[in-house]
Amino acid sequence: MHRLKKEDPPLKSAFFHFIFPFSLKNECLDGLVDYLKSIGYKFFDLEDKAQENAYYGGENKVSHKNLKHYFLPFTSDVLFPKTEDPITFRRYSKRVDINAELQSGQVKAPFKFHSIDVFLLPFELGFITIRTELNQVSYSEAIEFAARFRVLENRSREDREAVITHEGQPYKQVENFLFSALLPGFTSYLNVEKVNGAYFESLPFFIDERMYVQGLFQFQSGAEFEETDLFRGSQLDGVDEQGRPHMSASSRDFIYEYCLQNSHTRWAPHTYFLVDEHVFCCLTSEEDGQAAKIIDQMYGEYYYGLLLNLFHKIVLLQLSNEYAHVHLERDNKKTQKLIGEITMFSAKYFFLELATQSQGREIFILLKKTFKNQDLYEDVKQTLSTLYQYQGEKSSKRNNYLISILTIYTVITGIYGMNQVIEELKGPIKWKAFQKFGFFEYIALFVTVSGITVSILLGISFLTKWIREKRNMNGIEERKKNPKSDRHLTVSSKL
Repeated sequence: MHRLKKEDPPLKSAFFHFIFPFSLKNECLDGLVDYLKSIGYKFFDLEDKAQENAYYGGENKVSHKNLKHYFLPFTSDVLFPKTEDPITFRRYSKRVDINAELQSGQVKAPFKFHSIDVFLLPFELGFITIRTELNQVSYSEAIEFAARFRVLENRSREDREAVITHEGQPYKQVENFLFSALLPGFTSYLNVEKVNGAYFESLPFFIDERMYVQGLFQFQSGAEFEETDLFRGSQLDGVDEQGRPHMSASSRDFIYEYCLQNSHTRWAPHTYFLVDEHVFCCLTSEEDGQAAKIIDQMYGEYYYGLLLNLFHKIVLLQLSNEYAHVHLERDNKKTQKLIGEITMFSAKYFFLELATQSQGREIFILLKKTFKNQDLYEDVKQTLSTLYQYQGEKSSKRNNYLISILTIYTVITGIYGMNQVIEELKGPIKWKAFQKFGFFEYIALFVTVSGITVSILLGISFLTKWIREKRNMNGIEERKKNPKSDRHLTVSSKL
């Protein structure tokens, strides 16, 4: 830990999105939608202009027209559905407008809750976004607030010291505050079967008890930034035990190199964007008019770009995780399902281009690079190639076995001929005639009966597979037409 000797740049306001990814129970999608609507959540629709300034606090607003045209059409269709289609990003939002306070060590930070978003995503995934605002705090205090609030379950001593107070009720863990004060009853819809009841670990291969943070720090107009200011915002380096600003690095060269690789400086020296694996933040000291436009973008275009990249990363890690646990020889259905999931994700959700504007593309490319989504995607594509190769080899072996069996029957029937016993099988079967059969006639009888049996079984097997494939295709089409019919997205069931 490195103690800073410089003063914080003067902060006006800080705006945060705390994003909590979760996994849903298979059978709970319809029930969760009904639950959200019953407690005041509303489906987010770009055609509803009243929602432009409903969830962001104060005079902040998001232009739905700009938001729609910012993304390419095929991306926009997934991010902003007109109906509650389960193969898209369904957003349900609620304005809460409550005040609370977080106290941790030497920091006492009052803050506002403006609203909460709940996203229901394909592949049984979802996001909860908590939208907060802080005023009349220093830069270090705002960073410390974000560093403490993003921790769902306390692990370190600093985490255990953080207490949230709402309406006189103290909460020693953010997890308890989230699911008691903000979303009571929500946990019954979460999938916690594999993780000993820990809600935040329903995606154990992605998060480590901490929410992702999107932050906007608005400073006094004309304030200047140093690399240390950028580094601290991206790393959430708040204050030390004495309440003084600190930083998790001391090497100037390291800090400079980090900022060079992880920042977007198109609008420097008064606006910087920085991306880390757990934080996406913006520092701006623009005039109020220009700052309002940046807030609009952070709540709108950049927010959705971040969510889409987080979704990509989670699904790609989930696919890799499923592949690691599939026993190819024993789990033929799981193998087929995994092939379907990877194909579906590649075709419908992994977009190479997202935005229509160059500045948007630059930030999204930085997000994608930081999350290493392209590397993960290449790995999953290799997995798909391996699965196809395995399925091809398995199908080839099965066909060879079938040909061998049919060849044996063909050779034997060619030698003996079915006509040795065919007369006894015509009309009423002459059971007594079988007692007079010789050795070779019994062989012919066995070949005849077993051949007919094998043919029937093979026919039933092929017919069953054809019906199953037909139902899967019809199911996908039905889900596209009727969202209510999809209780748990099974494109090949779960991605």
